[in-house]
Amino acid sequence: MGRGRIREGQKSFIPIRLITAGVMPIIFAQTIIIVPGTIASFTQNEYLRAVADFFNPGDLPYDIAFAILIVLFSYFYTSIVFNSVDLAENLKKQGGFIPGVKPGASTADYIDGVLARVTLPGALFLAIVAVIPVILSRKAGFPQQFGGTSVLIVVGVMLDTWYQVEQHRQLRRYDSLMMGGRVKFRGRQQRFM
Repeated sequence: MGRGRIREGQKSFIPIRLITAGVMPIIFAQTIIIVPGTIASFTQNEYLRAVADFFNPGDLPYDIAFAILIVLFSYFYTSIVFNSVDLAENLKKQGGFIPGVKPGASTADYIDGVLARVTLPGALFLAIVAVIPVILSRKAGFPQQFGGTSVLIVVGVMLDTWYQVEQHRQLRRYDSLMMGGRVKFRGRQQRFM
């Protein structure tokens, strides 16, 4: 580049996932919601038994509490996993910025606001996916409850496997280009013992 020229900036984006927390909120909510029943099974305390009976899996209070806990843990786990202050500092160091937002603390606040707005639909989706199969299995009369957590885990593993297969296929395609291409390596081959 010559002197006096101004380079045009590149446009890019910050990858913010809809469900940043993954399935962890469901796992945390399940862990917390079974605590009263577990404690009540070890003690003879009537108050704990009443609470455990109130949160009996398959009842409406259980489903509502489970959905609320999933939404709360979605925000909690997202705040742990996604550090907006570090992201804002990295943007500032690299000369990047969000148009209309000052670099630094204002950028971190802006990213936190966007993350809060994006997390709500993701958290509600997680709650629906976790609660609806339980309700449907109860209505259908299945003796064993079929939870949405297992569906999320199976789909996640399938997608991850698919991405790994695609990456392997791409790698094989590039390897065949290098072997069959007209590019020759210069120099002698050396043997290593």
